[in-house]
Amino acid sequence: MTDQEALLTYCLRRADDNLILSHRLGEWCGHGPQLEEDIALSNRALDLIGQARNYFQYAAEVEGKGRTEDDFAYLRNERQFVNTKLVEQPNGDYAHTICRSFLYDAWHLPLQQALAKSTDERIAAIAGKAVKEVSYHLRTSSEWMIRFGDGTDESHQRAQQALDALWTFTGDLFVQDDVHKQMVTAGIAPDLSPIKAAFDATIDKVLAEATLKRPADGFMASGGREGKHSEHLGFLLAEMQYLQRAYPGATW
Repeated sequence: MTDQEALLTYCLRRADDNLILSHRLGEWCGHGPQLEEDIALSNRALDLIGQARNYFQYAAEVEGKGRTEDDFAYLRNERQFVNTKLVEQPNGDYAHTICRSFLYDAWHLPLQQALAKSTDERIAAIAGKAVKEVSYHLRTSSEWMIRFGDGTDESHQRAQQALDALWTFTGDLFVQDDVHKQMVTAGIAPDLSPIKAAFDATIDKVLAEATLKRPADGFMASGGREGKHSEHLGFLLAEMQYLQRAYPGATW
């Protein structure tokens, strides 16, 4: 794989993660448990889609084949998406949604902090801008995890069930395949070992305060980076891509 191909794939991984999670959070619009949280979830979704757009635009330039951010978002099929399986999981109840965001945020923040030091100036700029937004995301999801875990018996139970169900998908976040290793060698991406250490420290600190139990590292799902997804992504894309598929070339 050439350096250009590896960089393209890496940009798409960063973009796809944020795009798919943004869509999931956007599904809560008008359905949040209270008005403030309804708006907060929509704002988080907008932050993520903004980050996704930056990476898609860079990916289009790296590829150099005339594709746009819309082409990457709406005209690729399920096997061409390289997001982690975590972000495509259904919303479930509010505790499930918050737990999914918390696990992602605990990984996303140290990753963006490291990418802000990337030798690739474009990626460093994208990550540097994202750090402030992602810091807020992690603070908010952590506070909600503590509120759920250290709240009522029911909220504790729902949070623990969500954590147990989603934990297996965190393995996908730390896969260091040939593409990632190539980016590390080039100084573009960070080694994921320090990211994993920061993730573990955040998880342990928040779960201790939330009186929740960290699941054991059993089977850890992977394959998302290779385009191998859960059954949920196809349904998500069918909804997200419908307009462009039904009316090719449609613009506002």
